[in-house]
Amino acid sequence: MGYTIEDMLVVSQEKYQMELIAGHSGWSNSISWLLMLEDVTIIHNFRGKELAVTTGLGFQTEESLLELVELLSEKSASGLIINTGYYIKIIPKSVTDYCNENGLPLLTVPWDVFLADMIKDLSIRVFLQSSTDEQISAALINAIRHPEEKDRYAHDLLPYFDIDGTFQVSLITTGELDKMDTVERRRIAYRMQLYLTNLTHNGHFFYYDSYFVVVINAVTEKEVREIIDSFHRRLQQKMPETRLWIGVSDQVADISNLQVAYMRAKAAVSMAQDQNKTLQYFDRMGTYQLLYSISDRNLLKEFSESRLQPLISYDEEHNANYVETLEVYLMCGGSFQAMASQMYVHRNTILYRMNNIKQLLGCDLETTEEKLPYLLACMIRHMG
Repeated sequence: MGYTIEDMLVVSQEKYQMELIAGHSGWSNSISWLLMLEDVTIIHNFRGKELAVTTGLGFQTEESLLELVELLSEKSASGLIINTGYYIKIIPKSVTDYCNENGLPLLTVPWDVFLADMIKDLSIRVFLQSSTDEQISAALINAIRHPEEKDRYAHDLLPYFDIDGTFQVSLITTGELDKMDTVERRRIAYRMQLYLTNLTHNGHFFYYDSYFVVVINAVTEKEVREIIDSFHRRLQQKMPETRLWIGVSDQVADISNLQVAYMRAKAAVSMAQDQNKTLQYFDRMGTYQLLYSISDRNLLKEFSESRLQPLISYDEEHNANYVETLEVYLMCGGSFQAMASQMYVHRNTILYRMNNIKQLLGCDLETTEEKLPYLLACMIRHMG
């Protein structure tokens, strides 16, 4: 997940007397670069994940400092370091309150810290971690593509992951990530990473095969659900203008099964898109787990249409709803009373329709073996 606020504090608390005074919920924010600023002009060019540093020269009033943190939050900056003691001696409560409410880390270093040295030191650390992240991404992609060739990826991942532990994959898409230019896609990725709270060294975020991929390692399923649910809520709050779908796999053991988790997350995100749900967990898909795991969509379509075609043709010719009636019949376990209640029609009407449906299908729909193919056929029709 890159070089984070937490990583920086481990180094800087003693070395630069750095303190995190507000926005503690953003401790896992990753940093793309450090930028010195004394006015807000440059902020309009931020792409996300920048860590701003200021002496406070241009922000000596409460209003100007509050405007600064508001702009940084709006531009998805990873945080703000203020060199306190000269231009800014006391940080106003309105500023710390805003940072706490919006999860924007606000840090201080004392005036006697030489900022040029600190920025150089931390920028090198960010750069080195960025190179490491690229190496980790490449190794994880190899694990997805070539699970049987463990020697191609295990060595590179061993220093950063418990490769014998559990893995869970989340896929995020807008449906058009592959059509975006690299700059726009990276801007969205930076913003998303800020919203993945409580996930640092036990996870990794990267782009692959038209998806943003989040790999989570050695974390309980309950904790993963909390992380993803929180991420989902923050995306809806902070990025309402961007249509997103998230699919989450169940857990697998060992890095060699990462491809399995990836394919299950892909099945979940496909169902989310088809059913217009923003978040779908694989373990809550029911029978659709099997259907969405079949890559041959033409086979599914042929399976469905070959069984339902007599009803489809009848509905088109007579403006009827026999396909819907059959589906409700199967979902209600054959209870005419439940069907009548759900469809708001008289029980006798249901009986009449079902007799016609059975004749058209040439099937009595009595046994489970007879019903199952038609239930699957109806389910497939909802798969888009």
